[in-house]
Amino acid sequence: ALAGGRTAGIDLLAGHTRDEFRLFSVMMGRRGSYTEDDARTALDLFAPTPDGAAAYRAAYPRATPEELLEVVYSDALFRMPSLHLAQANQAAGGTSYLFEMSLAATASGGILGACHSLDVPLAFGTLDSPAGRQLFGDRPTPEVTAASRELRQAWVRFATTCDPGWPAHRPVRDLTRVLDIESTTGPYPEAASRQIWEGHAPTPFDLVSTA
Repeated sequence: ALAGGRTAGIDLLAGHTRDEFRLFSVMMGRRGSYTEDDARTALDLFAPTPDGAAAYRAAYPRATPEELLEVVYSDALFRMPSLHLAQANQAAGGTSYLFEMSLAATASGGILGACHSLDVPLAFGTLDSPAGRQLFGDRPTPEVTAASRELRQAWVRFATTCDPGWPAHRPVRDLTRVLDIESTTGPYPEAASRQIWEGHAPTPFDLVSTA
């Protein structure tokens, strides 16, 4: 709707985590078991056509099959839709603020990384909830508590002033807040994936049943 000019831009706060698909790899019991065939299938299904699969291999030459699979799934399902939404909103006259959550989960030996849904207990300050404990353990570290405080303050600032505390994301200065043990503001951190997806909108899922 934004890209097609059917609606005007607004003030928008959008973000994603660094390792979006990692949660699903772990939940399915597949972490550590993905093969080259699995990576090839993921690239064929989700990389932008016609040259996306080759572009991913060129952009991530040292990636294992598992790393390639997680990157393309993370991009197609979460990261690139978030980025493209922010860009389309800005092009439609709105102001977009973008963040990436790079703080890794500390529970379970860190296997989850900065996974999907990690930002939920951080943003709502519910580190003592079942989900919070699953991600950060019974006693969150001071770094986790500080990251939660920063994200909550950013949400409140944005809701009340339309400014989360870092510069807006724009085409020339594509600034992004990277939330971590030591948070920074700089160029969009997933530049390789952004370049692969330039000019390619993620394909919506067909929700119409054929049964």
